[in-house]
Amino acid sequence: MKVLLKTNKEIETMAEGGRILKTVADEVVTYIKPGVTTNEIDAIADKLISKNGAEASFKKVRGYNWATCLPVNEQAVHTPPSSRTLKIGDIVTLDIGVYYRGFHTDYAVTVAVGKVDDRVTKFLETGKETLEKAITMVKNDEYLGTVSKFVQTEVESNGYFILKDLTGHGIGRSLHEDPYVLNYLDREVEKTYKIRSGLVIALEIIYSIGTEQIAYEQDNHWSIVAADRSLAACFERTIAVSDKKTFILT
Repeated sequence: MKVLLKTNKEIETMAEGGRILKTVADEVVTYIKPGVTTNEIDAIADKLISKNGAEASFKKVRGYNWATCLPVNEQAVHTPPSSRTLKIGDIVTLDIGVYYRGFHTDYAVTVAVGKVDDRVTKFLETGKETLEKAITMVKNDEYLGTVSKFVQTEVESNGYFILKDLTGHGIGRSLHEDPYVLNYLDREVEKTYKIRSGLVIALEIIYSIGTEQIAYEQDNHWSIVAADRSLAACFERTIAVSDKKTFILT
């Protein structure tokens, strides 16, 4: 494992890209409504990224031609936009990244389309709140396993399942860098990566209502779904660690 720590100047550049990404993402979410296709949402995102002086990170992934991934319902991650029309009661993940002045930042949020029942609301609130709390635990000299253990405990204690094959990741000049950021503890905490100043990661909570197993969607080699086709969600932020503080870049 080779973790590429960032300088303060590099983190400042990534923070600029992160501000662009968060601004774009917040606007794109307002277009997630019944009757809209995921292709239309992606086109809006692509235009907004360019308008703000950045490039779409995901278009730099070999073979991927879209600015966003837009999983719906049982789809967990990496689902390309399509002609699928959103309807009331769906949940949609906006997963989006920007490339700005040589660095990537990454962000994801899962939102409801129109009104959903209390069961779905609780499911989404659990992921959002777990991510917010986990971010506060990412600090210099802490073990990454402490964060992983916390995420697993929070998600599972609410009756949900970590999709264990899907993880967060380091990020910087490449969209995916070391270390893997697991949402569960796979070894003793003290044997996990010890967080150091300069670490920049995409902390990504990926979970489902019914299973920890994943499957690839038939006829779509990109799209990963919950194996039992239960609802899946993803919440992600890019964060950077300095000696004294942790910064939320997106």
